[in-house]
Order: sequence, then structure tokens, then C-alpha cells
Amino acid sequence: MTAPQDIDAAAAKDFAVEEDPDCLPLLPPMQPVGVVHSPYRNHFATPRQPGTSSDPADGWIILRRGLQNCARDVQGFDRIWVIFWLSYSRGWKPMVVPPRDIHHRGVFATRSPHRPNPVGLSCVRLLNVQGRKLLIRDHDLLHGTPVLDIKPYIPDYDSHPQANAGWLDSLTDPGPDHRWL
Repeated sequence: MTAPQDIDAAAAKDFAVEEDPDCLPLLPPMQPVGVVHSPYRNHFATPRQPGTSSDPADGWIILRRGLQNCARDVQGFDRIWVIFWLSYSRGWKPMVVPPRDIHHRGVFATRSPHRPNPVGLSCVRLLNVQGRKLLIRDHDLLHGTPVLDIKPYIPDYDSHPQANAGWLDSLTDPGPDHRWL
């Protein structure tokens, strides 16, 4: 793989306004497609990541009325991606200390819920679809979390087991979660 080439000053002057991230227009408001019903009522009770709990809890995604046809044909997928608004997040910082690490990391290199745009992504197990209700398991979603979108997990495209994991690859002995010490 070759390294990307730096943009020279002359080429940078030719950027159109829409290519400059500081000049992009604001996005239109989003309407959630549904809401999570979950036994997890606060962040202390939720698993660190989806699929990591020794006692996984079931939850429901309840779609807005009129969106039941959007869930047609989802039933055959074992897993789905849930894109959601981290509605319980309070502010953000550009650098955070992730659990089991002692170094500050750029928030984009972590899974911190405290982000410039608090959007979350979880791969959860889909157990059943009943009209506009999706029964899920192995999730990390708080009760009342707004769901922005749902997409099928497709193993041929979504699984990359040989991918490098950045700074996580260098952790030889991840320490205890510093938040609970």
C-alpha cells in the first residue's frame, strides 16, 4: 500500500467550498427511526461493548409508526448494525484516557461516547422481528436511546479479522479499568 500524497499549496487553492470541511453547510435535522427499550437504565450497568457481557440481556428496538415495512426482510440476518444517538453523553473532549489504558488518546481513536457528534454504532444480535419491533441481544444500549438507522451485518463485507487495531495492538497487558479504581 502506498502512502497518500500530500496536497500541494497550488492544489489546495483549487478546492471547492464543499471540499473544505470548515465551509460545509450544517446537516439537516435527523428524525430517529425508533427507540431502544432496554433493561440497562444507566451507563454503569451496560456492557463495555456489545457482545461482551457474560449475562447478555435482551432489548427491543421499537420503530416509529409507519416504518414497519423498513424492517421487512431483516428477519434472516443474525446481526444488525444499530446507529444511534448517544443521548446520555454530556459534552466531549478531544483527548480521552480509554478504559484499561493510561495514555491520553485522540477521541477518534477510541470508542468513547463523548464525541463531537455523539453518534454510536453497535453490532447486535437480531433474535426476532414482530412488525415494528426488533428483539435484540448482546447489546450495549441504554433504555430510551434514539435509533437513527439500522443496517444488516454482512460477514463478507463487515468482518476484517486481519485488520490492525492501532494503539490497542501495543497493549501487552491492558490494566484494570481506571474509572473504577
